[in-house]
Amino acid sequence: MADEEYESVLLVLRECYVYKIPPRTSSREYRAAEWGDMEAFLWKGRLRIIAIGEKCFIRLEDGNTGELFAQSLYDPDTNSLEPVRDSSRYFVLRIENTDGRRALIGIGFQERSQAFDFQVTLQDHIKQNCLFFFRHLKAEREAIEQAKIAASEPKKDYSLKEGQTISINLGHNKSRHSKSQSIDHVPISEETGG
Repeated sequence: MADEEYESVLLVLRECYVYKIPPRTSSREYRAAEWGDMEAFLWKGRLRIIAIGEKCFIRLEDGNTGELFAQSLYDPDTNSLEPVRDSSRYFVLRIENTDGRRALIGIGFQERSQAFDFQVTLQDHIKQNCLFFFRHLKAEREAIEQAKIAASEPKKDYSLKEGQTISINLGHNKSRHSKSQSIDHVPISEETGG
């Protein structure tokens, strides 16, 4: 039976703002100042960071109903999340709908502490996955080394040699129906098949 992955809530921020961002005209980084009036946000709700196995999702949900507004699969190796150049409270998030269509939106927080918690939670998730991966890799390498060592050592011969004896005690319980039997010093030779 395959291991089922469970969903773990890593962070819940009660207030997150979504902004429409203009298309990038050059290769320079995004700036929140170019998004226009920050009080004119498109959407306001809660942000949750969810881990399912090794995957991490950033979900924007209605704060009252929990209805999903947008979701992003966080991958630090891609541009799924980018900080803006001019503020520590705003980010550009790549979202994708069920049809596979992608869009870039701006997200922001009222307080710097919320943005800090957001970034640290994502970093912790990545660090945890790396630690798990390296522990697994280390254990695998150690198992391979142990197998190599065991294969290179000469095999030990525990068989009885001709003329050696073994003593076997078949029990000391004295009951009416069974008798205690003991076989002591039965010689083993090649003729008896031992």
